[in-house]
Amino acid sequence: MNVKAKKHLGQHFLINTAVCEKIAEALPVFATPMNVVEIGPGKGAITDFFLKRTDIDFCAFEVDLESILYLKKAHPAFNKVYSQDFLSANFSEYFQEAQFCVVGNFPYNISSQILFKCLEAKDQIPLILGMFQKEVARRIAEPPGSKEYGILSVLMQAYYEVSYLFTVEPGSFYPPPKVKSGVIRCVRNSRTALGCDEKLFIKVVKAAFNQRRKTLRNSIRAVFPNVILTEEFESQRPEQLSVASFIQLTLLIEPYVNN
Repeated sequence: MNVKAKKHLGQHFLINTAVCEKIAEALPVFATPMNVVEIGPGKGAITDFFLKRTDIDFCAFEVDLESILYLKKAHPAFNKVYSQDFLSANFSEYFQEAQFCVVGNFPYNISSQILFKCLEAKDQIPLILGMFQKEVARRIAEPPGSKEYGILSVLMQAYYEVSYLFTVEPGSFYPPPKVKSGVIRCVRNSRTALGCDEKLFIKVVKAAFNQRRKTLRNSIRAVFPNVILTEEFESQRPEQLSVASFIQLTLLIEPYVNN
């Protein structure tokens, strides 16, 4: 196992069967078979429910050899357990150009990285169903105006409709974590393009929230010193801006960057 993989193994295994079933049921029924990949199935608590589904073509990415051997022994007919780090995966090797959903009890320490990886393949991933540390799950789902609303909220909500489904107590895991967990579902929206430079959009969002207690006048100019903001944006704080507003802000900044 490589060093990078070892860093992923700070996972708490879900042992509450009722919660496992509830998560599996949050994945909608598909009219035609859909590829579904579970990240870090561990001992297969949620996997057991997904394997009962006939509307999905299911596989799992796992980096822990012990868990892989356990899953193969528990489910001899299940031959799609891959020793694969999701963060370094080349999706075309597994799904070609086909769409696939991402599900799992995501390790807390790489949960944000998993979402950034999904965003890179957003047009191939119609749905993400995952468990996160509760604060992270809430942050992703929060609307503008909330103090929890941040970088991940904007970037995910630019391309997905995010729903906070339910909270999971520490006692549902072994070993029990010190924090509560939250399950969210992200469904790809109809936005095919932002209408602005996507890389610049990400840079603008990060710049705005890098100094979230300050107004955009200060936080944006710290990264884009030559930009002259309109009165509409100058006095606002980043958490007040919707995805649409961040797109407008990016369009405002674009000429300064390109000249």
